[in-house]
Amino acid sequence: MSETRATGPERGAGAEKTAAPPPGTVPGPAVPGPDPAVAEADTGPPAVPLLEPRDGVPPVLTTAADLERVIAAFAAGTGPVAVDAERASGYRYGQRAYLIQLRRAGAGTALIDPVALPDLSGLDAALADAEMVLHAANQDLPCLAEVGLVPRRLFDTELAGRLLGYPRVGLGSMVENVLGFVLEKGYSAADWSTRPLPEDWVRYAALDVELLVELRDVLREELEAAGKLEWAREEFAAILTMPPKPPRPDPWRRTSGIHRVRNRRTLAAVREVWEARDKLARERDLSPGRVLQDAAIIELAQKSPKTPAELLALPTMRGRGARRHQSAWLRAVARARELGERELPASNLPGDGPPPAHRWADRDPEAAKRLTAARAVVAALADEHSMPSENLVQPDYVRRLAWTPPAEPSASAIGAALRGLGARGWQVELTAQPIAKAFLRLDGKGEL
Repeated sequence: MSETRATGPERGAGAEKTAAPPPGTVPGPAVPGPDPAVAEADTGPPAVPLLEPRDGVPPVLTTAADLERVIAAFAAGTGPVAVDAERASGYRYGQRAYLIQLRRAGAGTALIDPVALPDLSGLDAALADAEMVLHAANQDLPCLAEVGLVPRRLFDTELAGRLLGYPRVGLGSMVENVLGFVLEKGYSAADWSTRPLPEDWVRYAALDVELLVELRDVLREELEAAGKLEWAREEFAAILTMPPKPPRPDPWRRTSGIHRVRNRRTLAAVREVWEARDKLARERDLSPGRVLQDAAIIELAQKSPKTPAELLALPTMRGRGARRHQSAWLRAVARARELGERELPASNLPGDGPPPAHRWADRDPEAAKRLTAARAVVAALADEHSMPSENLVQPDYVRRLAWTPPAEPSASAIGAALRGLGARGWQVELTAQPIAKAFLRLDGKGEL
């Protein structure tokens, strides 16, 4: 690690426009987050393209000896650890990581190939006491856990940006608006399972963690100044303790275009083709859409071809991938035709929550009024505290509360209901009493 950093480019004339500043300093203008108009009206110096990591482009590490050196270097480093992961969404089956990037003061940047080094538990142990800084942590935590990296303390720069009311919270936008640097984002949708990784991709990956700790430092100061630091800490802790999502029942029902399917036998054909595609995609480690697109599944289900000629005549079956497995698709639609009536799937799965809100006015007018009132309260509070409504309290919690309110809608009862749904303490403190007042007004009982 140290030898690689020493061979990085020297910061000579002109290099200051493409290299990051020394650790601990904040480059460029710091734009306050809470008011979008401030960002739009900023007249500070233009953002500077960030083209090269300050220590040069590090190699991608693939050997056990490489990993041991990284563990030693990061254990000796100080402060938070910036972490990012690159996947191959749209190319490979599942959401595993194909590159993991880390950066820490005193250790520099490390790029680890988790295909060659699938067990990072030793690195995790070395960083057990460190805060890990991620952007949109929910996206990367599952694939990091697969290789043994599990943060104990977290700072999520995207979520911090939301709580502060930044209008755009992508990493590139945040780095530009907060630190004054422009990140190259051209490879975010690349096939990161490619080996060897192109040099431009490696540079891009290193730059993604180059300023993440500096971004965290500024956002932490802004959260503290806005009185929102404890809110953020609650949110970060909730992310770390959130259980994995249970498998979705009938995942085939999420096939794009399934709303056009009008009968149960056609639904059965969607299910059979979807499951055949999923099996092939898993076996070949390909994104399902690269095996057969959703539009083709719907057309196969609706047309139910019986012969190769009928199948190949369908407009959605012109791609090589679709044609390659034509026998599998024909068997799938044949299975659907042969199913007995009792084997056909239900038209709709029973939901575990309220019905769609647009039906409330007919099914339960009082609940519809409660929902309108609660949404108005949440929107006003979110505006007052300069954050999106969905970060103040999840919309699903509001719907469930309005559909099935406590018998006596007091502030304490509303708060208990919100906590039971999963709301954090700060969210309950801000919303329980205003929502209770709104519900009581609807009941004609006046204010609390």
